[in-house]
Amino acid sequence: MTAQEFRRLALRLPHTAEGAHMGHPDFRVGGRVFATLGYPSAGWAMVRLPPEYQEFFVRTQSASFAVVKGAWGRAGATNIKLRLASKAAAAEALGVAWEHTATRKQAKRGR
Repeated sequence: MTAQEFRRLALRLPHTAEGAHMGHPDFRVGGRVFATLGYPSAGWAMVRLPPEYQEFFVRTQSASFAVVKGAWGRAGATNIKLRLASKAAAAEALGVAWEHTATRKQAKRGR
């Protein structure tokens, strides 16, 4: 998996826009970030996952997925070491992150 492949996968998701967050490219749905590139450094990505999915990816793909340190990690931020990640695993994680973020945004609109 490369950064360009990750970007292409992210941008294929409906209503996704690329922006920037804290100096890193990010991917948003409904204005909310669900993934970034280049964090914590080049060759890495981050996806925001629900806790049960974070635990699943970290447990089953431990060479390529890791919980981000601190409060962000406890909130679902999960790093992906791109060169070690399969395209299928990255695509699945992006899809879950997109759905989780899109659903949260829609839920907020309903309040």
